[in-house]
Amino acid sequence: MEQYKKDFIEFMVDCGVLKFGDFITKSGRRTPFFINTGFYRTGSQLRRLGEYYARAIVDKFGTDFDVLFGPAYKGIPLSVAAAMALSEHFNKEVRYCSNRKEAKDHGETGILLGSPINDGDRIIIIEDVTTAGTSIRETMPIIQAQAGGGSKGVEILGLVVSVDRMERAQGSVSALKELEETYNFKTAAIVTMNEVVEHLCNKPYKGKIIIDDELKKQIDEYYKLYGPEKFN
Repeated sequence: MEQYKKDFIEFMVDCGVLKFGDFITKSGRRTPFFINTGFYRTGSQLRRLGEYYARAIVDKFGTDFDVLFGPAYKGIPLSVAAAMALSEHFNKEVRYCSNRKEAKDHGETGILLGSPINDGDRIIIIEDVTTAGTSIRETMPIIQAQAGGGSKGVEILGLVVSVDRMERAQGSVSALKELEETYNFKTAAIVTMNEVVEHLCNKPYKGKIIIDDELKKQIDEYYKLYGPEKFN
């Protein structure tokens, strides 16, 4: 596992973003782990988060794209932070764009924040975590409707999330794999839950074992229910 992935896992723990216990996901599943990017709350945390996203984006997609699109609401700061990191660390200027939940009818009207989407733009969607893929299915028509009906349209290259939960969505494959197959684009994650478990299971971090044998058993049981295949 690359060092930046290990660093990111520990960063999530330090920020209280990665938690273990008894939770209910948005899709209604009871889960022993939860990722909430709303706990990135300071300037230094957002700066580091943007750097991790930028690294994952460049590793998977390179720098040949035009727009980072962050679905409202959590995707808004993610797209801004990642765009800044791409400029600072990879000398790549990209535009950021997000949607409003409701279209604005005064001032700068419309449904978008940040950059407009232009005919021919190549777009990467940036999200926190995808469990069932619902927000992406809501986002796709918003993006595709914004190019103004030009001859080129827009090209959505793919999706980047912070953590791949590695569980199935509506079918038998993982949520990210299902989105790849549905929309014919690539997906990437800074880390997978498999990598999280590999790095934290029975290994002390700051003097504490975060994933012990009992918690590992609970995670394994969760993936027997909701994983596309047995979690190892």
